[in-house]
Amino acid sequence: MTGTSRALKWLNALPAHQAEHELRSCCASAAWAEAVAAARPFTDPGALAAAAAAAFEALRWRDVEEALSAHPRIGDRPEGAGRESAWSRAEQSGVGDADGEVVAALRAGNIAYEQRFGRVFLICASGRSAGEMLDALRVRLGNDEETERRTVRAELAKIVQLRLTKLLERP
Repeated sequence: MTGTSRALKWLNALPAHQAEHELRSCCASAAWAEAVAAARPFTDPGALAAAAAAAFEALRWRDVEEALSAHPRIGDRPEGAGRESAWSRAEQSGVGDADGEVVAALRAGNIAYEQRFGRVFLICASGRSAGEMLDALRVRLGNDEETERRTVRAELAKIVQLRLTKLLERP
């Protein structure tokens, strides 16, 4: 049995409240986790991905905001020992090698973004350098609210899919 098969079997066997808890490490929206847990059992990773995508599409904006509340600012390193903190540190590894000017510009950009939009700047940081994230932040500061909401949803969806894949990599 492959690791993915073991992980799916594990996820399928959990009581609903435990499955929701585990899924919230992928997306902190209670509505999303509940919908995905309710779609079990999953026969393969594609079925899980499809259920996750459908649940994500059904989220209202307040559910997206709930999910955003679990994400640190780009450049802030969560200290927790939990899975979500470890994933966030790994996803933001591109900031660790950045020079001080870029890090300072990211901090200032985060604050400007939060003042403009009232929420944390979210970007799928995996594989991106600090400079690339800073460039995206500066561009997105010029977005109107509706455009930015679409962008936030798209970035969050990427993060959720990456984290689902990581969840299936568990032993």
